[in-house]
Parts: sequence; structure tokens; C-alpha cells
Amino acid sequence: MAIIPQQRLFGWQEIDNLGDLKRLQLVVDYLPDEELMMKLEQERGKGRDDYPVRAVWNSLQAGIVYQHPSIESLRRELSRNAQLRDLCGFDSFLGEKAVPPSYVYSRFIRKLLKNTEEVDKIFEKLVEEISKLLPDFGQVLAIDSKAINSLARGKKRNAEDPKNTDGRRDSDADFGKKVYKGQKEDGSLWEKIVTWFGYKLHLIVDAVYELPVAFTVTKGSASDITEGHKLMDKLTKQHPDIIDTCEILTADRGYDDSKLLVKLWEEHEIKPVIDIRNMWKDGEETRLLDHKPNVVYDYQGTIYCHCPETNTRCKR
Repeated sequence: MAIIPQQRLFGWQEIDNLGDLKRLQLVVDYLPDEELMMKLEQERGKGRDDYPVRAVWNSLQAGIVYQHPSIESLRRELSRNAQLRDLCGFDSFLGEKAVPPSYVYSRFIRKLLKNTEEVDKIFEKLVEEISKLLPDFGQVLAIDSKAINSLARGKKRNAEDPKNTDGRRDSDADFGKKVYKGQKEDGSLWEKIVTWFGYKLHLIVDAVYELPVAFTVTKGSASDITEGHKLMDKLTKQHPDIIDTCEILTADRGYDDSKLLVKLWEEHEIKPVIDIRNMWKDGEETRLLDHKPNVVYDYQGTIYCHCPETNTRCKR
């Protein structure tokens, strides 16, 4: 029997075995959001407080923890679950009437968008805390992007017409595209194109602990390489200790950029482990090495010896 000598610091089974309310309680108790709450409460001032800021904020966290696809789905859960309403901080004596209408959530989210700096500070504080707990945190990093579909449809041709302005439409998203290429076992090439209307989440994560250290959200058409440079600059500015700890950064071929490679190695002494893009446009599999009649190489730099008698090749 194989014995595991040491348990992982983050055992997700321990979290999954907890009840739904206990999992939410962990988020509510440990999220460093006090500065954001104080600022939002100050902005409200002496206005009506039918739906307290902290209760609405906690209920939004519940929507994320329980993966509700929409605000209406979250509201239905709050309406039927008195324990959840009580945990979020709504008045238990009001019952279902304590659940905020959908327009309250719309206004609250607009306020959050105006205070993105305070929201980002919550993330930065969490990264700082985990860096203190784990000395090797950030030693191996990985960067990638993920498509996020918008619930809205694509923009119409006349969407820029002021007469068609509608607060319900998604005016920030646009169309993104990713092209995946490869080679089958029989040697034939395949290509898959994925398009979506929405956004891109660009992430740098610790590849060992699988926790994020930096992120940005952009339109779907944003370039991975461009955002990769920005993410590295952002991480260097906000968490220089993680940059000093990092030894390796891994990425797919979408981040194969000479400037990024130079920045990683020469500026930060980070070894880039990034797949190479095929920049050969003529469809050749190999090319002849200069002044070597029987030595060829492919776009990845692999060198082969070619036998003129048997017409075979082997790696060197």
C-alpha cells in the first residue's frame, strides 16, 4: 500500500465535506473586505437602509460559492432558505420580504464597478497572507487565459446609435477567437476555431498550489501576449517578493514572444517554459541545416540526421 507521507495544505475534500452554510461562513469570516464595506456604507450615508450593504455583499458571495448562474437564481434561493438569509445578515423577522429586489443588486453591482480598486485590494491582501504562510508560494508560476461568455448577444451594426442605447445590453464585451492546431497520429493536421462574445480572464497562478497571484479581465479580443506583459508588470509592482521567489513560468504557445522571454530571463531570472509556435508559413516539416547536407531541423529546433541511402532520419 502506498502511504502518503504528508497531507497537502489545501485538501479540497475537507471543504467539500462541510455543509453549504459552513463553506459560506468560511468566506464571510476570512475575506478581508472591511475597507470596502466601510466605504460603501459611507457612500450610502443617512439614506434608506432597507437592504444593508453588508447583507447584500454577503449574499453576492453566496451566489459565487453556490455557483448560481444569475441574480434571479440567487434570489429564489434566498427566498426559500431562511438560514442563508440569516447568515448573510438580512433581518430574520421580515422573512422573504428581506430579500432584495433585482434592481437593488443591479445598483449594488454598479457601485462595486465604481470601487474596483477596493475590490482589487481584497485580492491583493489574500495573496500577501498566503505568501507569508507558504515560503515557496510562487516558485512555479503558470499563465493562461480563459474565455468568459457574455449573457448578452453580440452587438448589432447600429448599436453605436445613441437612440439604441440600452442599459441592459453588454456594451463592454466583444468577439474573441482562439485557434487550436495539432497533428493526428496519421500525420494529418487538424484545426479548431472557437469564437465567443464576451470577455477574457487572464491569470497567473501558482502551479503547485493552484492559487491565483494576479489577474485581469479584458474584452474577448484582447491579445494574450499583450496582457501577459501587463500581468508580469503588475505582479512585479504589487508582489516583488513573489517575483524574487519564482524560478519557472510555464505557458502555452500563445505566449511565445521573444520580448516576454527576454523580460522573464534577463530582468527577473525566471526560466520560461513556453511552447514554440510554428512560424513557418510554407508548410515544410523540416529544413536543411546550413553547410550540412544530411542534417535537418524542425520549427521546434529538434535536429535530425538524414541518411541518403535508406531515406530515414533519426534524432541527434
